Amino acid sequence: MNHRLSSWKLTLLSLIVSIASCEMGMAETGSVTHSPAEMVKKYLMLDQRGARLDSLSFETLAPYTDWKEEPAWGRIVIVRGFTVAEHYREWEVVNLLEVVVPVTFQVIGSVYLETAGFVPEPGREDVRVRVKGMKNRWRIIEPVLPPHVGQKRMLNFIREAWMQETDPIKRERLAALQDELRKVK
Repeated sequence: MNHRLSSWKLTLLSLIVSIASCEMGMAETGSVTHSPAEMVKKYLMLDQRGARLDSLSFETLAPYTDWKEEPAWGRIVIVRGFTVAEHYREWEVVNLLEVVVPVTFQVIGSVYLETAGFVPEPGREDVRVRVKGMKNRWRIIEPVLPPHVGQKRMLNFIREAWMQETDPIKRERLAALQDELRKVK
């Protein structure tokens, strides 16, 4: 009995240490003791790398947002990059636990999934990201934007889809989409 009890205590202790380690790792970016712009930047970097292109990776981004599920997107915005206003003087401070952080995307265009088409729309997209402190963590509460993915990652995503596709007509559309997106400088 005593051996079972100490084994149980050891298991409980290792579980507590694991949870604390995870929370400490998460606190690096999302803690309210850090800049909300850091958290917005981390979220957008993951998005640019394609973290929202499949449903399994939604869990990776869940600690950064306040919404419970990702909408089904028919359009993916292709970007060269983005800038996040890092200084609090550039933000709209609603109160101590809510700020609006300006973000600017350098947009190349959009990929429409239904038609496997690319529409060039070069320019800039200005977005105001509302961030709120909740349970000692910053979370994005709005807007829920469509994925903003980098060109190289999107090309890899299209190539993967092309390799898995068995329908010759769809393969042809994906190949044309890949060629079109590859030509954009």
